[in-house]
Amino acid sequence: MVRRCPPPEPDRSRGSENTEERGSFVTIQAKQQLTFIYTYDLDGSARFLSDVLGLEQVLDQGACRIFRVAGTAFLGVCARENRHKEPNGIVYSFVVDDVNATCRALADKGVILEAPPAYSEQFKVYSAFFRDPNGYMFEVQSFADPDWPEP
Repeated sequence: MVRRCPPPEPDRSRGSENTEERGSFVTIQAKQQLTFIYTYDLDGSARFLSDVLGLEQVLDQGACRIFRVAGTAFLGVCARENRHKEPNGIVYSFVVDDVNATCRALADKGVILEAPPAYSEQFKVYSAFFRDPNGYMFEVQSFADPDWPEP
């Protein structure tokens, strides 16, 4: 039996600075973005993110470590017993200016690409894929699509 929870009552005490109502849905006005992945080897994963990918660790919460990916985008890696640690179906993408140079830098750090960088006509991206020590799929890509919103 599936139990459905009623939608929460809106919190009118704080105003609506973080959401914008548009018709029948709400647009989240996010200030930052944070994605978490889970691991059995927190230290190894943190070393990969900092030493291999060069990401800055901005917070150590003990069971989770959070790294700055770009501006206000972050990647957290956690060792939590009650979380699913299955890397299949997840791709974490980094949008970069120079895919080839990034791939050379990764190779210099011992990262093995799934295949050489390639252009996808379907998605209009030039990209390459690699895995972290846990098997999570990472991608470096650059967009050739004129509709991609540059920062």
